Amino acid sequence: MNGQDAKPFLYVVVCAAGIAADVGTLVTAAQRRGWEVGVIATPTAAADGFFDVAAVEAQTGRPVRAAARRPGDPRPFPPPDAVIVAPATFNTLNKWAAGITDTLAVGTLCEAYGLGVPLAVLPCVADALAAHPAYRESLARLRGMGVRFGDPYAGEAGEGGGPPEFGWERALELIEGRPAPGP
Repeated sequence: MNGQDAKPFLYVVVCAAGIAADVGTLVTAAQRRGWEVGVIATPTAAADGFFDVAAVEAQTGRPVRAAARRPGDPRPFPPPDAVIVAPATFNTLNKWAAGITDTLAVGTLCEAYGLGVPLAVLPCVADALAAHPAYRESLARLRGMGVRFGDPYAGEAGEGGGPPEFGWERALELIEGRPAPGP
């Protein structure tokens, strides 16, 4: 944990998937459980309106990061005590497993693994992409690295009998050591 009396610090990595618009749900749940939160977004998620960056910044009291700091700029976040990737896309998961650090988001994930920080993922990948052999190999590699996966759509039917809502809190259960179903 960061500092003697400080709250644990959680990095939330947000990828460009439609459900990212609701990332504030995860931030709220984490804050209720005693976490301080900093959000790191993939460049597409931050720039192309996948979520309300200003609202998340107001909610966390910190800037949303999508680009590397310039030399000499202060670090806007303390080191993480845990990292959640939600929603996690096909692109980000494959690049992470391959160690391709071409964005701040993926570089942060690669570094967090090296630091031994607990890592949890809620994938948001279309079935056609999930069938690709590179994706299956990436999941196997990440699991072998100790990354914890949860199924964000496991659970009861959603409103009107539709698919279940995205289970943001499953990621918190994974990093807090509670069992959660995985894909």
